[in-house]
Amino acid sequence: MSKLARRVAIVIAVLAALMILALGVTQLAAFGAAASGKRLERMQRSSHFREGKFTNLEPTNKLVPGMFTEMITHQFLGKEERVPQQPVPVVTRHATDYALRPTSGIRATWLGHASVLLEMAGRRIVTDPAFSRRCSPFDFVGPERFAALPFAVTEVPAIDVVVISHDHYDHLDMPTIQALAGRGARFVVPLGIGAHLERWGVPPERIVDLDWYESWEHLGMSFTATPARHYSGRGLFDADHTLWASWVIAGPEQRVFFSGDTGYSPEFRKIGERFGPFDLTLIKIGASDPTWQEIHMSPEEAVQTHQDVRGKLLLPIHWGTWNLAYHAWNEPADRALVAARAAGVSLVVPKPGEWVDLALPIKLVTWWR
Repeated sequence: MSKLARRVAIVIAVLAALMILALGVTQLAAFGAAASGKRLERMQRSSHFREGKFTNLEPTNKLVPGMFTEMITHQFLGKEERVPQQPVPVVTRHATDYALRPTSGIRATWLGHASVLLEMAGRRIVTDPAFSRRCSPFDFVGPERFAALPFAVTEVPAIDVVVISHDHYDHLDMPTIQALAGRGARFVVPLGIGAHLERWGVPPERIVDLDWYESWEHLGMSFTATPARHYSGRGLFDADHTLWASWVIAGPEQRVFFSGDTGYSPEFRKIGERFGPFDLTLIKIGASDPTWQEIHMSPEEAVQTHQDVRGKLLLPIHWGTWNLAYHAWNEPADRALVAARAAGVSLVVPKPGEWVDLALPIKLVTWWR
């Protein structure tokens, strides 16, 4: 199939999905649920919740004014290699690989996109787990993974805490949430997202909803929701009805900063002053474009964010997994590498499934080239 034919097929599939939504399939479980009762009351008390929606700390456009035409032109006429032509190398993992938990230091496994398995302080945490083949509310349409997961869902080791940044499909995946909930995981999420999880069968006592700068202590660790510059929504009529966040994940001795999905914000410097330094930062570098620059920061801004929060080692995320952007699939990694070297920032770009152990020497291999 030619590139043009493939893009036409994608457009048709997207239009079909939108038609299905308009005809009332928004009741499907994957679309989640609206908050109500005490959860809604907590949301309404938030200083970021106004007229039924959450807002960013700074004025933010989802699409830069006057650039809609450029966005459409780039979407359908761009010539970038948005899907890799060669297989993406993946390090296969099994549950037995994680049988012995590190008792000191931090070990991270990038699983693709914003999903990272963190082992620290004797605990296992996973960020934004999205293990499905497609990034979509449907299993028959939507972007497909460039490569298989490092392990089958049945091989995922027991997870103590799941950290969610916001409710977009590439960060909050219903089948993955249900699988992890079935194995006893607890979930810490921004305000409102708990309603989605409850609809999917997660027991309410295993869900913690937080506003920005609220913290939750669990198993000797703390999880603090911190601001991000983004938006939310899973359907046509629920834009910004749930909060989005970055996260501070802290053990007794070490800290990790997880950006989630975000545009650049001056608030990151304040996060660094209040919670830094961070031994490891997980910061998004993909899906950047001038048309939506206020909600998706560039690789160069990711390096700046790492410096703002006072990070020691940067592990870039949110790239190399699905075709969700207007740039070449591997461009974010190249740009992040150039920016990191110019700024004197320590960078590691692991293959999916490859361990990054902060107790061992860090090696950078440009495998994406």
